[in-house]
Amino acid sequence: MAVPVDAHTLAVEQMRLGDHAFAHYADDDMRWGVLGVFAQLGLSRNEKVIVMADPEVPHDEASRRLFPHGVPEAALGSGQLRFSSMRELIHPHRRFTAERQMGRLREETEQARADGYTGLRSIIDMAWVADLGMDVEGVMHRETHAEALFADRLYAEICTYDRRHFAPETLEAMRVGHPVTLLEHPGDLGAFQSDHGLRLVGEADWSTREQWNAALRAALARLPGNQSLILDLSPLSFLSVTCAADMLRRIKQDCSHERVEIRCSPFNAALLRHIGVPSADILVLVKAEGGSQ
Repeated sequence: MAVPVDAHTLAVEQMRLGDHAFAHYADDDMRWGVLGVFAQLGLSRNEKVIVMADPEVPHDEASRRLFPHGVPEAALGSGQLRFSSMRELIHPHRRFTAERQMGRLREETEQARADGYTGLRSIIDMAWVADLGMDVEGVMHRETHAEALFADRLYAEICTYDRRHFAPETLEAMRVGHPVTLLEHPGDLGAFQSDHGLRLVGEADWSTREQWNAALRAALARLPGNQSLILDLSPLSFLSVTCAADMLRRIKQDCSHERVEIRCSPFNAALLRHIGVPSADILVLVKAEGGSQ
């Protein structure tokens, strides 16, 4: 199953408290990359992190996988980082209900704040569904009716799905039901062609340069020249000098549009100006908060 990139896709680096994200994997080794970045960023931002990994994976293994460069013993010792499970979360109850689970997560968020953390983020591997014998319909209802849990922007959550164990139609329903869909791997680049232009997500660097240029070519060729073209770079977590220069050169040489609007973070706006934005009336830089640089 190829999970599409759309207007709700983000790189994990751009997740913030208040985000509820769908992630997916089909490889036992690659499942940890996005989750590890999510956990490490949470610790660095003084957020509490709760990991509810696949029940078949021991906590010490999950810890090593999430933190391959060294387990943060201080965070474990202080309670900022905790490995748990859905069974433990709803204990002493044995049966899952959406109300019970969300109530417990609210309590955990309140406790995190009381302990001095800025909020709570959790990783939930949806392997717990089979572990507790839960019906998929009940889980789908929870996933699509959890807005109140995120409304105060003190809690963030990744629900990660093993594509080998869920039907494609279930995965698609879960993807659509989440406000955010994450790129599958750190370092990926996603391109979404919209009615008005192009939205680029993730990292534009040497490893994704070919994909970056192909997406730009397609966007420039697809829309008629009498329309304005919007290049939304605000979801980028990294933009290299090489890819930025490629984009400006392509706009200067190949663009026939009346106006090209580049939306980007202040950092990337400064980068583009430093490289040399073409002196043409058609090109407009619009600063938007975004990107992790």
